[in-house]
Amino acid sequence: MTNKTLLHTVVKAADDKRAEDILVLNMQGISMIADYFVICHGNSDKQVQAIAREIKEKVDELQMPVKRIEGFDEAKWILVDLGDVVVHVFHREERSYYKLERLWGDAPIENVLSELTNDL
Repeated sequence: MTNKTLLHTVVKAADDKRAEDILVLNMQGISMIADYFVICHGNSDKQVQAIAREIKEKVDELQMPVKRIEGFDEAKWILVDLGDVVVHVFHREERSYYKLERLWGDAPIENVLSELTNDL
């Protein structure tokens, strides 16, 4: 399985649960943590948890390892570590506060959602 396949699975799962403002940062050559960061948000604790749960379920279906999930119970910022892909599912207010997009502003943005739409 390629990182792109995993990335597409994650973005589709987030989109299926109506995650907002899904952003994919290409971290290759910028960070040793992961090749891609996926950043999105939900508007309630339940939606944030539903997005993270859907991502985990879809990755499990691919029989790919989920290294860890942090912050699920609090549902303000859930981190889903998939190795080369790290997903940040925020509550709307937390995303505005932490602004990860700005922190990693030098990372190129991947337009995965439009790739998925074109594949359909």
